Amino acid sequence: MASLYEDLGGFDRILSLTRSWHELCLRDPDAAHPFEHDLHPHHDVRLAAYLAEAFGGPALYSAGYGDESYVQQLHACNGVHIELDEACLAAFDRALAEVGMTGEPADRASAYFRRATEEQRAFGDHGTKVPAGLPFNYAV
Repeated sequence: MASLYEDLGGFDRILSLTRSWHELCLRDPDAAHPFEHDLHPHHDVRLAAYLAEAFGGPALYSAGYGDESYVQQLHACNGVHIELDEACLAAFDRALAEVGMTGEPADRASAYFRRATEEQRAFGDHGTKVPAGLPFNYAV
């Protein structure tokens, strides 16, 4: 049985997805804010590494960048922003289509990205501490 990573086309396709998503978010005034300020210059590559691992591919993110607690800490304490999240999730779905990811694999990737986004809200409040040693957030 192939992994979601394989079904989506591997790392290069996932990198195309993250690049498309960033561009779509930047063009959408409701989604652009987090991408306009102090974004890591290689966020698209780092996100692709994270998603590759989450989708059952090689452990690129945890081997080279950090663990799940690190990811959550990067996004923590920025408040709960449901409208922004929804705009970014809609852009993610458009990016999936734009790069030709369709059908059940795209549905699974979209569902994972929504779940991961919603779970980040647990650390949204100012001053929230992200616990060490969180397990990696894999797609199901």
